[in-house]
Amino acid sequence: MDLNKNNIKKILGIITFTLVLLALLMNMGAVKSYLTLFWGILFPFIMGGAIAFILNIPMAAIEKKLFSKGGKAARPVSLVLSILCVFAVITVVIWVVIPQLGKTVDSISVGMTTFLPQMQEWLEEMAGDQEEIVKYIESLEFDWKGWLESVKDFVLSGAGSVVSYTMSATMMVINGVMTFFIAFVFAIYILIQKETLGRQGLKVIHAFFPDKVVEKICYVCSLSHRTFSKFITGQCLEALILGTMFLVSMTIFRLPYALLVGVLIAFTALIPMIGAFIGCFVGAFLILMVNPMQAIFFVILFLVLQQIEGNLIYPHVVGNSVGLPSIWVLFAVTVGGKLMGIAGMLIFIPLMSVLYTLFREWVNRKIAR
Repeated sequence: MDLNKNNIKKILGIITFTLVLLALLMNMGAVKSYLTLFWGILFPFIMGGAIAFILNIPMAAIEKKLFSKGGKAARPVSLVLSILCVFAVITVVIWVVIPQLGKTVDSISVGMTTFLPQMQEWLEEMAGDQEEIVKYIESLEFDWKGWLESVKDFVLSGAGSVVSYTMSATMMVINGVMTFFIAFVFAIYILIQKETLGRQGLKVIHAFFPDKVVEKICYVCSLSHRTFSKFITGQCLEALILGTMFLVSMTIFRLPYALLVGVLIAFTALIPMIGAFIGCFVGAFLILMVNPMQAIFFVILFLVLQQIEGNLIYPHVVGNSVGLPSIWVLFAVTVGGKLMGIAGMLIFIPLMSVLYTLFREWVNRKIAR
């Protein structure tokens, strides 16, 4: 091997990389603590970037529709209108859900003492001539008052622990509010100066990478922005359609809690694939407290509407915008849920779509060659 300057630099680079890697592996505890600290510092700005990305979708649409000729007031007015629209949606959801939940809890607490005996009689009627099943059901005793007393004793016995954790919970709330405030202000700065930040980022990329790499990076960023924007828009529209379908159908069939269940399913439907089933479970439980037969009918209605939504609405509203086969959607939801919970489910579908598109284009280029 010829030990010229280039080879010596490569050997020194390999040795340095190996030593640094060994040092990191031997001090994993310190590395983990530093990474945690670094993540805590960057988290408000990462959250601000996510908020800016979401707010940019309605802001860009408003700016395009209302201020097609531009102007100094176009960006601030569009931003304010976008923020007002988002807060209006959140306010409507809270205004609908919280009072309904309060009434629901009151009705459940009042009606539970009569519901369980009615459920026992209903099960006996369903059993019919099955004497062994009927005897077993009759032997069941539901001590609802005793259960409430046990819950009360548990709460009272844990009151001291609750008080001891009050200060820490308060600090967590304050830290959360401060983090959101910093993220929100950072998002506003990004949205106001997004063209300037884009030009500066492009200059930095051009300074460190050749033109071909810059072109590839710009293409991947453009594809990611387009895919994530279409996914968020389609997912919100699909959730709104599904919630409206449940509200209208439950109102027509005179099922209880139509407004609450419609809003709940629309909200949980933002979670891909499994979100609507969470809303179905909660809705069926609420209706079960009123009428078991109506709860069964609600589950059947949910399955019918879910088939209509899954086969007709979702492929046209969300599926085409993401461009990802169903098997990979399931894979993305599973992996994202395991790694990052609900946020991972929302992020990994468009991320998987970007990777799928890039891999497909790479394979097509290989075949063409």
